[in-house]
Amino acid sequence: MGQTKRKLREGKPALGGWVMTGHPVIAELMAGEGFDWICVDMEHTATDYASFQSVAQALGRYDCDLLARLQDCDPVQAKRVLDAGADGIIVPMVNTAEQARRAVAMAKFPPDGIRGVAFSRASDYGRGFQEYVRDHNANVIVAVMLEHIEGVRNADAILSTSGVDAAFIGPYDLSCSMGLPGQLDHPEVISAQAEILAACLRHGVAPGLHVVQVAPERIRRSIEQGFRFIACGLDTEFIIHSSRAILEGNRDNG
Repeated sequence: MGQTKRKLREGKPALGGWVMTGHPVIAELMAGEGFDWICVDMEHTATDYASFQSVAQALGRYDCDLLARLQDCDPVQAKRVLDAGADGIIVPMVNTAEQARRAVAMAKFPPDGIRGVAFSRASDYGRGFQEYVRDHNANVIVAVMLEHIEGVRNADAILSTSGVDAAFIGPYDLSCSMGLPGQLDHPEVISAQAEILAACLRHGVAPGLHVVQVAPERIRRSIEQGFRFIACGLDTEFIIHSSRAILEGNRDNG
């Protein structure tokens, strides 16, 4: 368990790395550079449970929280990634308060939730069962993604849900739902993000944003705007960006 939840409660930025490849070495390299959290994307990738557990094992020696972006608001998938060793979940396309309540419930053990109990990697295969179950509900990170204009309209109801630690804006999905695909700097998209940010502040939920581009200045600007739960790029973008930087101006010199 890392420091992400403590930082968010204290209003400090928690910077994350986003892994699309699902490869444990990539996640390990990124964790070693000091990200507060690493999220493995299981919605838009081919990453399966075995790959996710390999990532969890690779990150074991780092003070870095491991999160899974789920495919859906799915209690079975939530249970399996948490059993594998995830410190929290990021639930996509949360558009209603009912979905937010379900997201919290599926991350927590009874009586606070509905997560099933088992001897699993997360409890050291039962050796740390009592301690894990005792502490889990307080420690697990639950982030909901507001990435549709419907979620913006319902932001106050969603963010007043007890147990939601962070609200994460998916800027590309949000822009598409507004008929402005990829136009992240469009005034209407910026306004919708500002509505989510304001609702987060009203309800004491850490506001989050994915800065997809490899753009440190955008991350700094996001922090200045008040965002605290920030995903910084993608592993695939890092590779593309570095490859282009190396080849720029040198393609015809061979």
